[in-house]
Amino acid sequence: MQISRSGSVLLTGAVAVALAVTALPAAQAAPSATAVISEVYGGGGNSGATLTRDFVELANAGSTPFEVGGFSVQYLPGAPSAGSQWQVSALTGSIAPGGRYLVAQAAGTGGTVALPTPDATGTIAMAAGSGTVALVSGTTPLTCKSAADCAAEPRIVDLVGYGSAVVREGSGPAPTASATASVHRAASLADTDDNAADFSAGAPTPVNAAGETSGGGQGPEEPGPTEPGPVRIHDIQGTTRVSPLDGTAVTGVPGVVTGVRATGSRGFWIQETAPDDDPRTSEGLFVYTGSAAPTVKAGDSVLVSGKVAEYYPGTATQSITQITSPRITVLSSGNALPAPVVLDARSVPGRYVPSAGGASIDPLPLEPKRYALDLYESLESVRVQIADTRVTGATTAYDEIWVTVKPKENPTRRGGTLYASYQDQNTGRLKVMSLDPARPVPTANVGDVLKGRTTGVLDYASYGGYNLQATELGTHVDKKLRREVTRKQKRDELAIATYNVENLDAADDQAKFDTLAEGIAKNLSSPDIVSLEEIQDDNGPVNDGTVGSEATLKRFTDAIVAQGGPRYAWRYIAPENNKDGGEPGGNIRNVFLFNPQRVSFADRPGGDATTPVHPVKTWKGVKLSASPGRINPASPAWEASRKPLVGEFTFRGKPVFVIGNHFGSKGGDQPLHGRFQEPNRSSEAKRLQQATEVNAFVTSLLKADKSAQVVALGDFNDFEFSPTFTALTKGKVLKPLITTLPASERYSYVFDGNSQTLDHILTSPAIRRFDYDVVHINAEFADQASDHDPQVVRVRTGGVSVTGRSPGGPRGHPPAPRAPPPPGPCRLRSSSPCRGRACVPHPTVEYGTLLPTARNAPRTRGAGAACGAGGPCGSAPGDRALVRVIHRTATLPGVAAWILFVNGFGVAMAA
Repeated sequence: MQISRSGSVLLTGAVAVALAVTALPAAQAAPSATAVISEVYGGGGNSGATLTRDFVELANAGSTPFEVGGFSVQYLPGAPSAGSQWQVSALTGSIAPGGRYLVAQAAGTGGTVALPTPDATGTIAMAAGSGTVALVSGTTPLTCKSAADCAAEPRIVDLVGYGSAVVREGSGPAPTASATASVHRAASLADTDDNAADFSAGAPTPVNAAGETSGGGQGPEEPGPTEPGPVRIHDIQGTTRVSPLDGTAVTGVPGVVTGVRATGSRGFWIQETAPDDDPRTSEGLFVYTGSAAPTVKAGDSVLVSGKVAEYYPGTATQSITQITSPRITVLSSGNALPAPVVLDARSVPGRYVPSAGGASIDPLPLEPKRYALDLYESLESVRVQIADTRVTGATTAYDEIWVTVKPKENPTRRGGTLYASYQDQNTGRLKVMSLDPARPVPTANVGDVLKGRTTGVLDYASYGGYNLQATELGTHVDKKLRREVTRKQKRDELAIATYNVENLDAADDQAKFDTLAEGIAKNLSSPDIVSLEEIQDDNGPVNDGTVGSEATLKRFTDAIVAQGGPRYAWRYIAPENNKDGGEPGGNIRNVFLFNPQRVSFADRPGGDATTPVHPVKTWKGVKLSASPGRINPASPAWEASRKPLVGEFTFRGKPVFVIGNHFGSKGGDQPLHGRFQEPNRSSEAKRLQQATEVNAFVTSLLKADKSAQVVALGDFNDFEFSPTFTALTKGKVLKPLITTLPASERYSYVFDGNSQTLDHILTSPAIRRFDYDVVHINAEFADQASDHDPQVVRVRTGGVSVTGRSPGGPRGHPPAPRAPPPPGPCRLRSSSPCRGRACVPHPTVEYGTLLPTARNAPRTRGAGAACGAGGPCGSAPGDRALVRVIHRTATLPGVAAWILFVNGFGVAMAA
């Protein structure tokens, strides 16, 4: 059994503790009982070498899979100079217990034998005789250049110095290697933190995760079988997800070749021509040929001998049953292929997968008539056929496309399939790829159709699960999906949008800037405020300590102007270097763009990367202690994650508080299609903490002023039905606007053929009149500027515009005062200090206005009333009384009412 990935966080923590306690004279990463470097070879492609490439082989000495996704292998010259830098090769996947993991490095011009298919590939040209290799948690280059400094580096999981390497573990480096010799650990994989003792030199023996060695499977000295053996494909597949013959050698398994894959995971599929009568047992099987290209073709009748293996492409994925190290005999060619099994709305069950209470479903007997994933498993490696299928996930950069065989299953308004709950996974989804390099899948958008038959072999992969490896593709029918354009906001509407611009930095191509800018200026119709996610620093992934984004934002706002948009200003808080997650060195952050001709920003000092912002209660309501500011940035909830950006804006005389968010990603969650059911959403814990922080901040804002207008928006990386949103909306302080749309429109992102919502806009209770729109311009299209769709809310407000053009007045100023209305009766509550007196309604009094008590008109705009002759509480005409308008509400048609707070006591109602 081969598995890829494991829990490495605990190991990293243990390493960190060990290194923090003791300063060692040599670079020791604490003896590893799990992942170790098992072999290092830097002579590949050199004169006299047999192998064409350098490599590093890793091994897992533990009893559970070890996840290496997010880890790296790094190399430093044996005698580093002041200018030497660690070179990095990123890793993916995992290492099975007792298994190997092969990292191919640079190729030379010599050698004749290729490595087995590597599990990861780098470009490092390692020295043959001397150097240092480290297995590192993370992909940020190490900076240590001495044994002592590297001993204090907590990210190093294992380290090997060979030859005359200065950086090494223990009493000395491993032996010197050469073009014909690698340094390798003993078969026991023992790690004593002494390179000299743990390693020896010998002929290089690279092994990959599939157990393949150099030269691939069948050698010329190993003849293939000549007679069928006793085992058939359905015997190998069995009635569960794991073969009852896993790890067993089999001889002469007969079948007809139904498909050949010459790239990636090389091999071919065979299918039994005399199936059994058990619907649970698959009649197809994959034959893995390793680094060797398959020599068979579709229609060949073959006998295959080899070893049965279950290959797990990821820790939490299901497995692929296969034969490895095959020996093959072709008996005949041109044979008819078995008829394909039809997958459609009638044949695919409505239930998705059985439950194992979070445990593995591997041992459960298959129920192909009850569960979709059980049906697909019972057809693993079998020829299948779909017809007239609608595209639910646009063509990707990897030439794959998602379709549905169930056209009536949760359709969206524009042709996708809606993911509406954790219990509604959409069983008709299927990924399609082409086995014919000359005819890749067409470039298609959501809602397009593959008309006619698409036929191929049913395979399984870590990304997306079951997929159809097509030998015949249907005809692409373009349904002319168009990018949406939202309406322009009205003069008294404040338009606030959110847009994830996917790691935008100043070095990106101008085309990306232009397309994103067009989305804001035209498709979003130039909102007043735009909260951006994933703006990187000015040199992107260059990891040199740069944290500012001025050049990125200048280029972006220039591009918006060029597309016909306004000249936006911006505000952000630069993060601490490499403290906010995302691409190493990129320093992504949240940014506010705003149109100063329509809205003003309250610049208030005190906000920085580490200082928390908090509400400050005033007699006017509430303000921020700093603007812009960050919500509790020291909280563990925001470790290695983007901190929310809070800003105080003013529109038409009223404050609006905007919170830009980018919660932690879903990385690490078990897949919907995986073997653990129900899947563990491990990343949710971080987002729950983050949601609690934002909810607490909004709650404190509303406690200071319950009428505060708050808009929280951004990429929350979670669904409206998730526990994250339960925590975020606790106490009904925020309302997710996605829930106000028809169900078929509730999405902003497409993943694995499911249309879903990760981006959101939420509003506080004081915002009652709004118009909300998700603007579909990216997620459904093969040509994307971002993988997220933006969205916008237009909030209807009253009051005066303090910036921009107002009717009748010059630019940037309110219009001239209007004549006051005639005196009239004023109904007052008995508690009013004006009790029993006439008053003049003034529909142009704003919040917090000091009103004159005489009958002359007030000189400020807003909504309110002033007492008549004699003034409040017996004051003389002409005296000024502090009248604070704290609420305005609509009553009968054509009638307005105001609740006033006069001189610190008493409430009056004017109508």
